[in-house]
Amino acid sequence: MDTATVTHLVTADDTARALGSGDLDVLATPRVLAWCEEATCAALDLDAAQTSVGTRVDLEHLAASPVGARVTATATVVHTDGRLVRFQVAAHDAGGTLVATGEVRRVVVDRERFLARIAPVGD
Repeated sequence: MDTATVTHLVTADDTARALGSGDLDVLATPRVLAWCEEATCAALDLDAAQTSVGTRVDLEHLAASPVGARVTATATVVHTDGRLVRFQVAAHDAGGTLVATGEVRRVVVDRERFLARIAPVGD
């Protein structure tokens, strides 16, 4: 099973107040999700012509983390079906408290073919 972890220190830029997802100076849900997705990308071993795109997220943000907290997000591949990859994700603080848990789904795509299908904005 492929697993990867990323660790970040919560800064003022990571708070709900800074990201507009609330008005408290605690780790914002969108940021903890981004860290979990970062771990999913790190868990994939893709060649240079490939990348992955997120397609579905189910995340429970269970505990508040103040500025200065160290949070580690871990992603583990739990299922693959062709290009679809499902990950179990979890984030813990340095004290071992479960901050967030859930599932992220990503689809592996050919980088150039994917970008070629997107029309530039304003055309």
